[in-house]
Amino acid sequence: MMNHLWRKSLKSKMAKKTPTVGQFKQEQDPLFDNLAYNENKFRSIYKDCSDVIFRPFFIGGKVKSILLYIEGLSNIEEIDDNVLSPLMQNTEEEFYNVNNLIEKKISVSNVKEIKTFSECIQEISSGNPVILVDKRNTGFSLGLSKWEKRSVEEPSAEMVVRGPREAFVETLRVNTSLLRRKIRSPELKLQCMEIGRYTKTKVVIAYMEGIADRTLIEETQNRLSRIEIDGILESGMIQELIEDNPKSPFPQVLATERPDVVTSNLLEGRVAILVDGTPFSIVVPSTFYSLLQSSEDYYERFLIGTAIRWLRYLFLVISLFLPSLYVALITFHHEMLPTNLLISMAASREHVPFPALVEVLIMEVMFEALREAGLRLPKQIGGAVSIVGALVIGEAAVSAGIVSAPMVIVVAITGVASFTIPRYPAAIAIRMLRFPMILIAGTLGMLGIMLGTITIIIHLCTLRSFGVPYLSPVAPMKSSDLKDVLTRAPWWKLNPRTPLTGEYNKYRQSTGQKPDPTSRGKM
Repeated sequence: MMNHLWRKSLKSKMAKKTPTVGQFKQEQDPLFDNLAYNENKFRSIYKDCSDVIFRPFFIGGKVKSILLYIEGLSNIEEIDDNVLSPLMQNTEEEFYNVNNLIEKKISVSNVKEIKTFSECIQEISSGNPVILVDKRNTGFSLGLSKWEKRSVEEPSAEMVVRGPREAFVETLRVNTSLLRRKIRSPELKLQCMEIGRYTKTKVVIAYMEGIADRTLIEETQNRLSRIEIDGILESGMIQELIEDNPKSPFPQVLATERPDVVTSNLLEGRVAILVDGTPFSIVVPSTFYSLLQSSEDYYERFLIGTAIRWLRYLFLVISLFLPSLYVALITFHHEMLPTNLLISMAASREHVPFPALVEVLIMEVMFEALREAGLRLPKQIGGAVSIVGALVIGEAAVSAGIVSAPMVIVVAITGVASFTIPRYPAAIAIRMLRFPMILIAGTLGMLGIMLGTITIIIHLCTLRSFGVPYLSPVAPMKSSDLKDVLTRAPWWKLNPRTPLTGEYNKYRQSTGQKPDPTSRGKM
């Protein structure tokens, strides 16, 4: 009884300490014209924050003021040279005309007047120092933010042989500048908003005015504005909160770290979401076939791009069905194998103590573990460990009679096939579906593979990405758009944009772009 009362009392105390939604909101009170009151309130807000600096000083040696900034987020050298030094000099200006004085004395390009505590907190948290002046109910934010950031490097997750060698970084404004370098038009719109009660993460919605459908833009804004969460640390968190069907293993948005991929999708009428603190941006809507396309498909000649795309589709099927097909043939359908091949495989499995289903599960799980270990280990030894580990474990398992040699070959081919999928989230989805396909093939044989395939196709047909059918333009069929799905048509035939996202500006180029060999100039 006493234990029950103690738990009840503890729960009531915890409930009292738990902050409500209103407590998460920043103070909306306006600044007062009493500097001491404003300073005390800010000191109570930033209590136990050792990196927040309160620097009192006198403008012209007469007007009491205070400068607030966060050490490590603001440019201290610029503060000393362009703010404190000129303001603290003696001047004959009318000190209470602070607006005019700051315009003349401070050599900072971005100066903004702020009127509430919440605006001050937002500016300080963004790295912009704030000046508060006695007998004034407004403050001044100075655009002097500066923090350590990573330089633009080559993308590590989307490697290409031919194409740009630059990738997004963790700084939002660097990423938007990379887009501005590629699209030098005011039609590129970048709308900024904040998500997260504590992190106040800046999120930018990028789209092309006149190309992107206005309904798609409004839907993106609505889905982002509905998010109420403590913080956003990566774009994957936003992806899970805005997807049409987050329970599906297939990603319904395109995540990329390449500016050229985002640019091409913007020119097709899609919308991009850039998140501060991560190099991966989100493109919506996305289809199943866009996850199987690489930016390099459009930089190489169209015949090469088409051949590589067909090879990618082939190995997608191999990655999903090869282990389950092997289990079904070995377990139920011996008559489908040639006699010599069947005798060879039976001889190799003579001393294996496990059925084919258990055998393939052991090898698949081990291969996935080695691949994951190679990703998590340091780059210098990760690749060597995964490759050497696969060779050593496979050879040892065959020598010990735990698995057969054909099974090692099947698992190796399946692993190589999964690497041909250019988008990592799509490859993970195929790897996840491979295991239920193996289980159903081990229980029902070819009938199970057929049922599993039908289930996957039905699931894909029901998916939507921001209202766009996931299998479009194949389902629903639109033959005019298949030239960029099954093949990679030459650029002079890729004139109309997809009608799902490009209604306002349907054509991307003028007619007559095909080269004419008969019109070559004479020497």
